Amino acid sequence: MKHTEQRTSKTRRIYFLRLIGRSIVLLLACLLYIFDKESFTAAEGLHFFREFSPLHLLWMLWMWDMVLQLIPVKAHISIGSQKVFESLFRPIKEKINYKNLKQYIMDTTASAYKVMVLWILLTVALSLLHINGVIDTGMMVLIATFFYVCDLICVLIFCPFRLIMKNKCCTTCRIFNWDHLMMFLPLVAVNSFFSWSLVLFSFLIWLVWEVCVFTYPERFWENSNMALRCSACTDKLCTQYCRKLRK
Repeated sequence: MKHTEQRTSKTRRIYFLRLIGRSIVLLLACLLYIFDKESFTAAEGLHFFREFSPLHLLWMLWMWDMVLQLIPVKAHISIGSQKVFESLFRPIKEKINYKNLKQYIMDTTASAYKVMVLWILLTVALSLLHINGVIDTGMMVLIATFFYVCDLICVLIFCPFRLIMKNKCCTTCRIFNWDHLMMFLPLVAVNSFFSWSLVLFSFLIWLVWEVCVFTYPERFWENSNMALRCSACTDKLCTQYCRKLRK
């Protein structure tokens, strides 16, 4: 038991606590939808400014999560998210092979945009259901909250996007900071301040990430950034690590 605790990183434990916290948020949102559906009118049009509701707390929580992706912090946030910053870049001692680096960025970008196409198709499908009255505004918010939980499930348990991306772990993931854009993109169809503020801010984070990928590609490749190598890993969030813990 003691040996297992030593191998379980503090970052991993914190991320599991965050997963529990997000699950509680989803549960509370579902209960709110069942017992006080009127609260979800805050997500419609400009109703956000009319009166305070629990959705304002959810909006502030999501905004704060996104702010943390725009600044280099050391509050046990995965290097997979923070590798965009120069302060966390640890260049290799050898000369960087820029030809291989360019090929790596091209290959991972091609895979990344396959994921984007699939997510846009999902967004279109959900939008059509909402526009045609099959899914109401409250349910659209619940779907975004469900994706909020799934985000950490992908990090800690199983990530279906890895089947497309072929990345070995979240540390080297090409789309790590796409999470909020993917989370909120389906809310576009809601067409309100609540939805557009979240979508536009998440788009800003995505844009910063993408600009950095092509401006500073060496920060995103383990063969040019020592901080991304397994030998330097302190996060220990990946599912490969989970399997080792089960042995």
